[in-house]
This record gives sequence, C-alpha cells and structure tokens, in this order.
Amino acid sequence: MTSLSLALGLGFGLALSLPLSAQETERTVPDAGIKAQLTELGYKYELDDDNDFKLVFEVGDEGRSQVVYVLSAVETYGEHSVREVWSPAYESATEDFPGPVANRLLEASNIAKLGAWVKQGKNATFVVKIPSDASKEELDDAIDAAIKLADEMENELNPGQDDL
Repeated sequence: MTSLSLALGLGFGLALSLPLSAQETERTVPDAGIKAQLTELGYKYELDDDNDFKLVFEVGDEGRSQVVYVLSAVETYGEHSVREVWSPAYESATEDFPGPVANRLLEASNIAKLGAWVKQGKNATFVVKIPSDASKEELDDAIDAAIKLADEMENELNPGQDDL
C-alpha cells in the first residue's frame, strides 16, 4: 500500500499521511456494474480517458445540454465505499474563483439535498457521492440531481451560455 503525504498550508506545519488503495493508484477499468445499470436505464454514454462514463443530456425546452460523469473508480474511507457522479457548471478564467461566485456555490451546497459543489482546478463541479453498491434507481437520482443543479448553476452564473 502506498501513501500520500499532504502538507496543509494553514501555517501549522501539519502533514498527514493518507493511505491510497491500489484501486486509487492504478488506472481504473470501466465498472461493469455501472455499465449494466446505465444500459438498463436506457442511457447512452461514452468512456473517457479514465474509463469513466460520460453522458450528455438535453435539458429543458431551450435546447440546453448538460454533461455528467459517472466515475468507475470507487473511493473508500473507513467502512464507507462511494462512487462519484460529477457535472461541471462553471469555469473560471483563473485558478481563483471570484468571491461572489465562490459564495454562491457555498450557499447552493448548503441547500442541496443530494451532493455539493467542489472546486476542481478552474472548474466548479457538482458532485454526488453515492454508495458504491447503489441501485440503478439511486444512480438515476444522483445523475438527475447532478444534471439539474449543474445546469441551473451554469445558467445562473453565465446566462445564455451552455458550454458545459
């Protein structure tokens, strides 16, 4: 088992050593269970370079679309084992989000019933974490929440644009 040292830049000089499972350090393979569930749900998808499932959905009557990713990799923490469903909604011009955007994303995370906003480089992405053994109905709910909340936020932060 490998470990990753993470230094927290909080002025405390604190370093953590986090164990990484082999699954997290090796390139993942497409998850056969997720593939079967997406097929049963009638969803069309493609695999990205990380073997995650990329789906594009039409949203509303305005011709908008929204991309969502269902990750093949499973993350663990103690006894918890989760899969992530991602949908991007905002891309900043720099690594730092403008204050009003960051505050809006925090507010939206506070009221979201399922999932939360995260910063991934220059992108704000809505992430829903579900049990790794979630049913197809639970997966469908996670995909639905990610699509709707990400598209609404994209439209709010960039009115009239549909880039993500």
